Amino acid sequence: MTRDSFGVYIHVPFCATRCGYCDFNTYTPGELGSAASTESYLLALERELAIGAERVKKPADTVFIGGGTPSLLGHEGLTRVLNAVRSTFGLSPGAEVTTESNPESTSPEYFSRIREAGYTRVSLGMQSASSAVLRVLDRTHTPGRAVEAAREARQAGFEHVNLDMIYGTPTETDDDVARTLDAVLSAGVDHVSAYSLIVEDGTAMARKVRRGELPAPDEDVYADRYAMISHRLESAGMRWYEVSNWALEGGECRHNLLYWRGGQWWGAGPGAHSYVDGQRFYNVKHPARYYRELGEGRAPIAESEALTEVDKHTEAVMLGLRLREGIPRNWIGAGADEVVQRALDDGLLHRFGDRLAVTDRGRLLADGIIADLLVAEER
Repeated sequence: MTRDSFGVYIHVPFCATRCGYCDFNTYTPGELGSAASTESYLLALERELAIGAERVKKPADTVFIGGGTPSLLGHEGLTRVLNAVRSTFGLSPGAEVTTESNPESTSPEYFSRIREAGYTRVSLGMQSASSAVLRVLDRTHTPGRAVEAAREARQAGFEHVNLDMIYGTPTETDDDVARTLDAVLSAGVDHVSAYSLIVEDGTAMARKVRRGELPAPDEDVYADRYAMISHRLESAGMRWYEVSNWALEGGECRHNLLYWRGGQWWGAGPGAHSYVDGQRFYNVKHPARYYRELGEGRAPIAESEALTEVDKHTEAVMLGLRLREGIPRNWIGAGADEVVQRALDDGLLHRFGDRLAVTDRGRLLADGIIADLLVAEER
């Protein structure tokens, strides 16, 4: 994926229940009432994709359906979504097409039918193999179901299957993480994403932490768990290619690489963000308003901004330095030379050819390194 690549992201805002740590733009049936209608959502989405295709006259190299819980649309709904992308933007030859799925709303038939429809990749929310950790996260799936679902996806013909992990959950132990890694590696997947838990303001988990019902996250624990996860995955042949992502060779998520390498994408669905021709814009968040705007013939854009050259540079450095491949050294201005040299001397960055990248040790401090570089450039 390069800066010339183009992707389509589709946001499905539905969830059966709300997880205690989640602050995504998602809604349960009880929160939406009549706006929970799948048909209303699909009709509005088809209209938005047609609008997008009029503006961006190029086929999609990647498609990613995220949420929320896209698998709640079932194989029929997901087939219709992909057919809408085909009939509007079109798909490039060999396009990567991913859908996220909740293990509990999948089945062997589901995987077989979406594979037949043209999906090439599945991302499953596992989070943990510990039932105790899943309870703290308010996740509804049983610990073993994610592994079963991954195997079902492989049996249905999916070469590319991802499992998502979350680490650093309050009350989680090293043994919990070790058991989760055992389960992940037994599933036969070619990609793993592992994210540290962020306790977001306004979530049920944040309220529990504030009341003292759960301990606050510990940065040292995060670092230890990250090191454990990376060691186990790399020992199993998975190479990190972005700070939070590991894959077997050829298993990297091309859609996410499009974001990290500065490509363009159209985001469709309530609250979805887009980046096209130097403009960033995002849709209205609530499904009912999203349906109304499109039903009345208007694009559902809530806000738009033109990125300055400084904005583009900042994002290129922020995203590029999280990648194993790093960035060209000349992307960093002379004002940050001392910061670069100090990070090199401290073993946090390394140079190879004309490029600059974080080291294994630097991965743990990537966000701080990037912030120091950008601040130094501004002086």
